[in-house]
Amino acid sequence: MHLSITLENLPQKASRIIRPPSSTRPIIWLVEEKGKRLIVKDFSRNSFFYRNLFGRFLIWREAKAYRRLAGIQGVPRYYGVLEGIAIVTEFVEGKTVKQAEEEGGLGQPFFQKLKELLDAFHKRGIAHCDLKRTPNVLVSPDGNPFILDWAASVSASECRIYPLTKIYERLVRDDEMALIKMRLRHVPETVSAREKAMYNNRSTAEKLIRSVRDRLRRLLQRIA
Repeated sequence: MHLSITLENLPQKASRIIRPPSSTRPIIWLVEEKGKRLIVKDFSRNSFFYRNLFGRFLIWREAKAYRRLAGIQGVPRYYGVLEGIAIVTEFVEGKTVKQAEEEGGLGQPFFQKLKELLDAFHKRGIAHCDLKRTPNVLVSPDGNPFILDWAASVSASECRIYPLTKIYERLVRDDEMALIKMRLRHVPETVSAREKAMYNNRSTAEKLIRSVRDRLRRLLQRIA
């Protein structure tokens, strides 16, 4: 889809601001374009130094993740980048897992679909790295899962050298642990004894890798 949105006309075209900017986080706009609702994550409102050093890097990484994930049901469509410092993606209608819980909870069919979605993007060599934040998992009106915000994601191609390979394996496993945590809350009877043991028990090596991983993830989350 050819976009008529530019950084200059974005304030006029935007329906509303979903999240205002901070010193280290981009503004997020909701935009109507050719009958579609789009999300624009935009670093242009950040300082010159920040947007050009961190903003461009993060937009490049997130766009790369979206291109790799293209065609997977449950990942918002990617529509492009504006001047290297803003990314345009599909707006997804739905409720968060927490909202769904307040309205009566979610059943096993939803979590089976979510497991299939995780498997699909892991096969593409991408770990999301932030699924424990429930706003990143949406339930669409037809009951299907969508996963948002790929700014903190990490690809297998970025972790090809040991010990980064082990860190990537840990990130993939953390995606899976986030799913187990949700299932324990919503459908605990479907969680096997083996899965509970995996969730509760961590080796010394795993704890060390997790510590390194957490520092990397916190850095990406803070600036994304």
